This record gives sequence, structure tokens and C-alpha cells, in this order.
Amino acid sequence: MVNIAEVTAFPSPDLLTPDNCAVLFIDHQPQMFFGTGSGDRTAIINSTVGLAKAAKVFDVPVVLTTVAAESFSGPILPQLAEVFPDHKVIDRTTMNAWEDVAFVEAVKATGRKKLVIAGLWTEVCIVLPTLSALAQDYDVYVVTDASGGVSPQAHEHAIQRMVQAGAVPVTWVQVLLELQRDWARGETYMPVMDVVKEHAGAYGLGVVYAQAVIGAHAAG
Repeated sequence: MVNIAEVTAFPSPDLLTPDNCAVLFIDHQPQMFFGTGSGDRTAIINSTVGLAKAAKVFDVPVVLTTVAAESFSGPILPQLAEVFPDHKVIDRTTMNAWEDVAFVEAVKATGRKKLVIAGLWTEVCIVLPTLSALAQDYDVYVVTDASGGVSPQAHEHAIQRMVQAGAVPVTWVQVLLELQRDWARGETYMPVMDVVKEHAGAYGLGVVYAQAVIGAHAAG
């Protein structure tokens, strides 16, 4: 039962903030995109870059990783590398990134308990580290539109499996706006609007219209 006297205007600890999360980008590589059949690959690329720019706007620590980059899968998505040009990319042999020591050490080095994860393929390279991180008491948020599987069923069943284990499905715009959460936060307002206009489709066009008709500081 709710104790009305104790109710305050205070956010839930389950919410993502710039200070409590890290974003992990797993295997956004050419060969992995070639095999992705769960959704439009161009849309997945757009969502991935939107998520990357969201992390950069709020100075959220990121971990970039690839699998077999030189022998099979190719380099990390160029648009993603462009957002973080000086960031080291951890290449692995393991399908489960959580079995790679360098990757886990990089995650630990962020000092964050909430992990926002996106990558290819959902049913392998996302499920495996997600279940592994959950088993070690991390909170995991899976960015479903910045991830993809080999088929719609593979993607959806993987999401169901992770949700049943305790992961939280989110979208990249949801992450962006949850990090902002208050339009009065002026230091990130315009950078957020820039990301929205470039990557959020019709929502972005709405912002363009509002700023043109109402003014440059129209709330999103």
C-alpha cells in the first residue's frame, strides 16, 4: 500500500542516467550485417549511430568490440567508429563477449552497474553476454532496434529469453530521452535535438518544424 506521506518528486533508481550506465556495442560488423534478416539493416545502422551519439552527448562510457575482425567479420561499422575515432576496439575470438577477459575488464573499468547493450546477432552475441552479465548482478538494458538477428523469429525469441532472465528491452530514442529526462537541462538540450533531427525520422522532422515555426528552443 502506498504511504502518501512518503511520496516525493524523485526518479526511480531503475532509470538510466549519464552517471549510472555504460553502453556496449557488440559486433556491428559487415559480415554480421550480411546475415541479419530480422529487420531493415539500414534502420539498424541508423539506430546504432543514434545510440552512439546519445552516449557521446552525455559522456557515457562505451565499450566497442568486434569478433574475428581480420579473419571473418570485417572492421567495426565505419559510422560507429567515426563517433568514437580515438576509442580502442576490442577484437575477440569468443562469440560470448563475456568470456573475453579484455572485454570484461573494459566493462569493469567503466564502474557502471547498468549496461546498455546493442549488437549483432541478437540470438548469439547479445544473448550470451546479457545472460552472463545478469548472472553477475549487472542490470542489462537491450537496445532492440540497434540489434538484429538472422531472422525475425531469432531476434524476437532472443529478446524473450533475455527478458525472462531479467533484461529490459529499450529503443535508442528511449535511451536518449531517458538520459535527458528534463528539457530544462540546457547543456545537453541542443545536442540532443541535433541527434533527434539527424536520426529520429519523423520525430526529427517534427523538431525541425517546431523550431522553424515556434522558435529554436521549442521543447522536444
